[in-house]
Amino acid sequence: MACSGIPREDKEVLRELGRQIVEIAASPLNEEYFELQRRAINLEMVKPPIYVYEIPWHEMNVDDELTLKTRHPLCKRYEERLRRLIYKWRHGLGVLVDDPRFTSSLSLESVVEQPLQDYVTDTGIGIRVKEDIVRTDEKNPVVSHRYHVQIMSEEDIEKIRMPQVFFDAEKAEEDFERLCEIFDGVLPVEKRGVSAFWFTPWDEIVMLTGVKEILIDMYRRPAYVHRLVERMVEAWLHRLDHYEKLGLLRDSPMRLWGVGAAQAFSAVSPAMHEEFALKHEKRWYEKWGLNYYGCCEPLHNKVEVLRRNIPRLRRISMSPFIDFDKAVENVRGDFIFAWKPNPAVLAESTWQPEAVRRDLEEKLSKAKMFNCVVEIHMKDISTVRYQPQRLWDWARIASEAVEKYF
Repeated sequence: MACSGIPREDKEVLRELGRQIVEIAASPLNEEYFELQRRAINLEMVKPPIYVYEIPWHEMNVDDELTLKTRHPLCKRYEERLRRLIYKWRHGLGVLVDDPRFTSSLSLESVVEQPLQDYVTDTGIGIRVKEDIVRTDEKNPVVSHRYHVQIMSEEDIEKIRMPQVFFDAEKAEEDFERLCEIFDGVLPVEKRGVSAFWFTPWDEIVMLTGVKEILIDMYRRPAYVHRLVERMVEAWLHRLDHYEKLGLLRDSPMRLWGVGAAQAFSAVSPAMHEEFALKHEKRWYEKWGLNYYGCCEPLHNKVEVLRRNIPRLRRISMSPFIDFDKAVENVRGDFIFAWKPNPAVLAESTWQPEAVRRDLEEKLSKAKMFNCVVEIHMKDISTVRYQPQRLWDWARIASEAVEKYF
């Protein structure tokens, strides 16, 4: 046993994975990924970076590539992270990041990141979601939800409390020293603060009010809805203040990304989206150096209200549900067109690679006509029907498509 309490066998497993990460980080292809990211963020017309994330990892293991060999809980956590990065590299699954909204590709002086978020306790907003869930696959974390309504009146808004944030600095330091010992001479270890938050006050609201109920209330009780949204945004700002005071951010907010969405507003008009979401959320986005807005809600008709209300807007999510022609015409080269192809193609009963190719080539051709700065984000992948080769094929086809058009 090592003096840190880490089994020697665990240490050797991680060190070998670390050596593979060093090779990947120093590769010319990884350098190319890094440069593409940098230029796209600067709104230069380049070959679109391809990102693949939110992967159904429980379906992806082939030849034990993802099988964990370590025993210590800390080692298992880092082994999983490293194996997944190496797996993505081996199978050509795009830029090697866990979340491309916030992180660059592996630096040439690659490091093991110790996320301080792992040591944070957040009390939440004082009211917890109550729900029923239905699973179609016990191994799959993607489930169906039915939420119980808990906020129905102005009085209920008072249930929302300001979150309190606590940081276990002692545990973080103990694990940091262990990681430094494990990776000594292989990879440097760096403590990394939080680089962004998934700011979705409306996602939380509908889980407490019901979707249909709150959408009707925008018409029937607008003052109540405004007060509710304002309270929720205040809670988020309070949380951010705690993170700043505890030194838990990776950098000052003005050097980081603000990221958020209002997915419940898919069927809401641009005017109402502006009134009931953006005018309140603007207080949050004012704090960040660059901003990325959107998720599953189609935003092809809302580019102008986003432009008016979100300072330093740089990326707009373009979901599978957009009118693609209108989207490219409205975005043009003003923002990054973060295009999300439909992951349902990976779940169909029959894999149809040529249909995938036609769709990618057609969409990229249209985007190029309007000088769109495109990123391709394949995400929300609930299943590949236990055929990981489908995702490998998709990534290869996407790479060939961007080469053809850019």
